[in-house]
Amino acid sequence: MQDIEYMKKALSLAKKGQGFVNPNPLVGAVIVKDGKIIGQGYHQKYGDLHAERKALESCMQSPQNATMYVTLEPCCHFGKTPPCCDAIINSGIKKVVVATLDPNPLTSGKGIKALKTAGIEVMVGTLERDSQAMNEVFFHYIKTKTPFVVMKYAMTADGKIATATGKSKWITGEKARENVHKDRSRYSAIMVGVQTVIADNPMLTSRIENAKNPVRIICDTSLRTPINSQIIKTSNNIKTIIATSSTNNELKEKFKNQGCKIIEIPQKNSHIDLQVLMQKLGQMQIDSILLEGGSTLNFSALNSEIVNKVQAYVSPKIFGGECAKTPVGGVGFLSPDKCIKLVDKTVEIFDDDILIQGQVSYECLQE
Repeated sequence: MQDIEYMKKALSLAKKGQGFVNPNPLVGAVIVKDGKIIGQGYHQKYGDLHAERKALESCMQSPQNATMYVTLEPCCHFGKTPPCCDAIINSGIKKVVVATLDPNPLTSGKGIKALKTAGIEVMVGTLERDSQAMNEVFFHYIKTKTPFVVMKYAMTADGKIATATGKSKWITGEKARENVHKDRSRYSAIMVGVQTVIADNPMLTSRIENAKNPVRIICDTSLRTPINSQIIKTSNNIKTIIATSSTNNELKEKFKNQGCKIIEIPQKNSHIDLQVLMQKLGQMQIDSILLEGGSTLNFSALNSEIVNKVQAYVSPKIFGGECAKTPVGGVGFLSPDKCIKLVDKTVEIFDDDILIQGQVSYECLQE
């Protein structure tokens, strides 16, 4: 194995922490000596030992004069755990290969400097883009202190998310839906509008083995969520947040008694101000949101510029119907040159369904 292959191994280890380390980054580490892997580890859950210390713990022989491959710059400050740089320096490792620098101001560049000062050879940039892409949530959250928002929807080939009668089960097949449940486990929270709760009465859980359920967030300006809905009835077991502008304290108490957390958000254009909501959720250490809203909330989210990424599942079906809803409603963007564009696009196939993903660019809208 060469440097790239060892770093690929470290990246694959890091991904095992998806859904469990938030709001920390995904990190993997591999220790190599005399052409053999003698230790490996990854950050398994928030508050646990970091990947570098896990890898050192697992070593089958002394790491003296070995090389460590790590997907993110080792930390040099005290947090939930001691600095990883200290452990690396004390271990006798002679070289550290780092995929990318840590954007956290507490670490950025300082970890590399500490290692070099101790006489350790450091190389930065091996599979840098892969590491940054894997940690897009962490990179966004550490810089903005707001959640990374992924807007997900499933539509037919003619752009419909439901028939004219409102029926939508199922647009996509089992493999596509399984991937959605993996993402529900991966991201910290899932967010919908109150109309989705009223129309579909969903649970918004992750229905795959050993999965973590996301925090459930309902955008409900006037507090219309049915008190007997599945979400509310299970809110004592699964954390549920209702964001509202309602001043009805008696009604709020009913939801609180069911186990819901109420966040009061001011209104903007007759709906809750999504920018303010993102700030408050960020303060609660919610670093990422899977937005599974209807067309109204989707447009509001895009218009508020809180969406960072779009996941569009496209099924080879035709629903038709002038009244059948499309993924993004509202008044829309009225000129082609003022639309929102998707960049850095990828395409995946799940049996008959196609997943198109892209980062959101607001340049045209801002212009």
